Order: sequence, then C-alpha cells, then structure tokens
Amino acid sequence: MDGEPGTPGAGPRSGVQIAPVVLKTLITVVVGTVAYVLTNLIDQSQDELWKLAMSIVIGGSALIVQYMVDFEKRLGSVETGQRTRTRELHDHYTRLSDAAGLLHELDQVGMSTDDAKRLIRGATQVGLHGNDTVRDFVRAEIKSLGSVVTDLAGGTAHWPRDNNEWLIGLTKIARHAIDATSSSVDRPFWDTDPAGPYLVAQIEAMRRRQVSVRRLFMIKASEAREEPFMARFMELCQEQRDLEIDVRFMVLPEQRRRTGPPTRDVVIFDSAICLEYTTDHQGSNVRTRIDAITDSVRDEVSRFATLWEAASEPGPAPVPDPGPAPVPDPGPDQGRRLRW
Repeated sequence: MDGEPGTPGAGPRSGVQIAPVVLKTLITVVVGTVAYVLTNLIDQSQDELWKLAMSIVIGGSALIVQYMVDFEKRLGSVETGQRTRTRELHDHYTRLSDAAGLLHELDQVGMSTDDAKRLIRGATQVGLHGNDTVRDFVRAEIKSLGSVVTDLAGGTAHWPRDNNEWLIGLTKIARHAIDATSSSVDRPFWDTDPAGPYLVAQIEAMRRRQVSVRRLFMIKASEAREEPFMARFMELCQEQRDLEIDVRFMVLPEQRRRTGPPTRDVVIFDSAICLEYTTDHQGSNVRTRIDAITDSVRDEVSRFATLWEAASEPGPAPVPDPGPAPVPDPGPDQGRRLRW
C-alpha cells in the first residue's frame, strides 16, 4: 500500500530531504575519492600531488556536469513556460483582435458600437457580482437576442407568441410610413393596456418624424349586420382618425373565412420590413414573425395597396337617437376574402 517502506510513494514524503547543493557536494566528494583510489591502483609510481590533482579534476568535472545537467533542465523548463506563455498571449491577442475586428465591422455598417460595448460590460458586471439566478436570466436574454439577430441575418425572425415589444420597437424607428391591417381577431387589443404604448409610439412617429399611418380594419359580414357592433366600430374608427391615423375598412365574407387559412395580420414599416401576426382558426395561439426579405415585403406592400384602394372610408360615428342606427355600405368588394 501507498506509504509503506520501500514503495515509491513513501520515499519523497517520509525520507530525509537533502538540499541540492549539499547533494552535489557529496557526489563530487565521492567521485573525487573514487578517482583518487583508482589512480592509486592504476599507477602507484606517481607522486601523491599528481594523484590528488587528478582526483580534484575528476571531481570538479563531475560537479560541472551536474550543474550543466541542472542548467539544461531549467533551460528546458523556461523554454516550455515561455512557449506556453507565448501561446497564451497569442490566443489572448487573437481574441482581442477578433473583438476589435467585430466592433470595426459594426461601425463600418453603421451599427452602434457603444451599445455593443455597454451590453458586454453589463454582462461582465452581472457575471462578477450577480447571483446564479441573475446570471442565468441574463444568459438566456443574450441567447434570445442573439437568436433573433442571427435569424434576421437570413431575412426573417420568429416568436412563438404575441410580441408587442417588436411592434412598439419598429414603430419607434419608422421614418416614413406605417401601413397596418387589423382583423376582427385583434380588435379587442384596442381596449387593453398594451394598446396605449403602441398608440403613443404612433402619435410620436406622426408628430415628430411626420410618419404617415394607415390602418385597414377587417370586419366579418355578420358583424357588419349587427347594429351595436357597427356603432362601436365607427366610434373606434373615429377615435383613430382623431389621432390623425388614416382609417378604412373592408368586410370579410363569412363562408370563405371559415374555410380559409388562419388569420394573418401584417404591419408594414417604411415598405422595408413586415411584422406578421398569425393565429389559428380559433383566434388564439398568436405567433409573430418579422420579414425583411425584399421580395416578400414588396408583395405585402402591393397587396396592402390593392386592399386600401378597394376599402371604404368609415362614416361619422352615429348619434344616439330613438331610431335605428344606419349600417354603412361595406363596398363592392365584400365578396373577396381579405386578410390582415
């Protein structure tokens, strides 16, 4: 077993430790003594001084050889350490060079390097001072952001749920125009809290950057026949028009709505990027997709222009009176299936 006498593991731990200098001196003395004895045995005719000199020379040579061997070992260790250090420095400078190159590329294409640096510094501080839960959350957020950016490099990005942050974010950076279709599925959205920041972002876009906003509402034929619904719908249209949003509407035929594909609502920003919301036939399980592929966006722009030309402008909101409220004419194209 380890630790017993005679085993390799026992010697270094339990044996007497001898200093290297003392050990070299002992070896030199032993070699010199042996040389002296051998000199006496080989040639007894020589005088004692010569024999002593020879033993000293041989012993000194043995000492020199020991130091040369020691020096070679240390030199090899230094060279190995230097190569390791050089490799580490090379890897470090390579990483720095790659990081500097990426930041330079960001700057060349007009992206903000300050934001990238701020993200890196923030993540580093969280890694140094945050607890495990915070680090895991930040890691997941960075991974999610990286996935979205990587997907957009290919022209599209998906989100498995409704993503109101993308909607508001794209509205805030729009420069010229926002064209949106709004189906019956998302009409309750205008009565919810998330609609507030979205409308505020649109108002700021119109007033600060002179962005034009057009909204095309899609309603079902059955809804168009319901007087209370139409009264509320006209109020909604007027509310949007009061915000300087250009509003029109179209009526969707019921028969094709039941047999057609899931509802698809699209918002087009500057004729350059589309935000698409898709729901199933039950009007739930909303999925969000960003589309920046040129041909796809061009098709959506053309489609919206066609729908907009065929749509009707809403009349004024009805004033309550004892008589029935009139139902507006849905327009000549009500037989076509029109989606958001």
